Amino acid sequence: MKLFSMGTGAPLGKVLSATAIAALTLSACGSDDNVATTQPGETGTDNASAQCGGKNEITGEGSTAQQNAVAVFNQVWGQMCGGKNMSYNPTGSGAGRQQFIAGQVDFAGSDSPLSEEQVQPAAERCDGNPAWHLPLVFGPVAMAYNLEGVDGLVLNADVLARIFQGQITNWNDPAIAAVNGGATLPDAPITPIYRSDSSGTTDNFQKYLAAAAPQSWTKGAGSEFQGGAGEGAQKSAGVVQAVQATPGSIGYVEKGFAEQAGVPFAAIDSGAGAVELTDESAGKAIDAATFASEGNDLVLDLNSLYGTQEPGAYPLVLATYEIVCSGGYDADTSAAVKSFLTAAASGQGQSGLPAAGYVPLPDRFKERLLTAVDAIQ
Repeated sequence: MKLFSMGTGAPLGKVLSATAIAALTLSACGSDDNVATTQPGETGTDNASAQCGGKNEITGEGSTAQQNAVAVFNQVWGQMCGGKNMSYNPTGSGAGRQQFIAGQVDFAGSDSPLSEEQVQPAAERCDGNPAWHLPLVFGPVAMAYNLEGVDGLVLNADVLARIFQGQITNWNDPAIAAVNGGATLPDAPITPIYRSDSSGTTDNFQKYLAAAAPQSWTKGAGSEFQGGAGEGAQKSAGVVQAVQATPGSIGYVEKGFAEQAGVPFAAIDSGAGAVELTDESAGKAIDAATFASEGNDLVLDLNSLYGTQEPGAYPLVLATYEIVCSGGYDADTSAAVKSFLTAAASGQGQSGLPAAGYVPLPDRFKERLLTAVDAIQ
C-alpha cells in the first residue's frame, strides 16, 4: 500500500494561502492590556470583545482540518491584541489530543472528542478540572476525485461505503451509474484515498457512513481508517496531493483544501436529490446539529446531521473542536487562551472563514461558546 506525505517539494501554496502562512507566524507589537474596539455596525456576540491580558504566546496542536481557520483566527487576534501570537502545529487530531494530555500544548485542535480512556488523563493534566470541547469551526468534507472527462459526479452514502470497503472497484459500476442518471462512466479502476495518520476527519467520515448507510458500512468509526481499501496519505494536504497524482482516485478532505488545489468534488444524494457542496448547503445541515448535553462541555450530537434527508442539505460536515482545560492553567495562560478563543468567535474571527473553506458559527452556537470561554478558570 502506497503512502503519501508532505515532503519538502509539496506545493504548499496550493494548500495554505500566503495570508494563512503569514497568520500562522504573525507577531505584532503592542501592550498586553489592549482591548479590542467595536467595528462599525457590529454588536452583541457578533463582535465579542477580546480582553488582551495574559502571555503573548500560546500553543496548540492537532487537526489539519482546522489549520487554515486557526491561521485566520491568529491574524484577527494579532490585530485585536498587538503582540499576541498562537503557534499551531497541524499534526492531526490524534496527535493533538495526546500532546494536550501530556501538557505539551495549551490546547488541542481535534475533529473528534476525547475518547473515554482520555477523559481522566485530560482532567489530570488540567489539575483535576475537566477538559472542555469547544466547537469553533465547522468544515464541510469534500469527496475530491480525479476522473478525466467527468464533471458533476454524484455519489451517495451507500456507494461511498462500498467504494471505501473495496466492494465497488470500477467507475462504471451500475451502482454509480444509477445515482448519476444512467450516465456513461469510464471503465477505470477506483483508487480510494484515505488518511493514513490518526485523523478526526477519518472518524467523522466513518461516522457519516455508519449513520447514513448502516447496512453497507460495517467497519465502525474511529480516528484510524477501518475500510481496508485504497492508498493512505498523511494529513489533509497529503490527501489532496494523492488525489491529484492518481487518476481514478477519490478521497475525503476538507472543502478548503480541495478548492485551493482546484480539485473537483462530488455532490451527495441523501435521498432527496443531488446536493452540491456549498456554504449554504452545508449550513442547512449544520442547523440540524444539537449539543449532546447541557453545560459548558460542548460536544455535539451529530447523528441527526449525518442522517439528514433535508432537501438542499449537504450532510458530510465535521465540527472541529478546541479542547481546553476548564481550569488549572496558570493565570497568564488562562487569560491568553480566553483572549484567543474570544477573538476567534468574534464577528471579525468568523467573517474570514468562508474564504478559507469553512462555515461560520450559527449564532446559537456562538452564544454557548462564549459563555463557556468566559467560564474558563
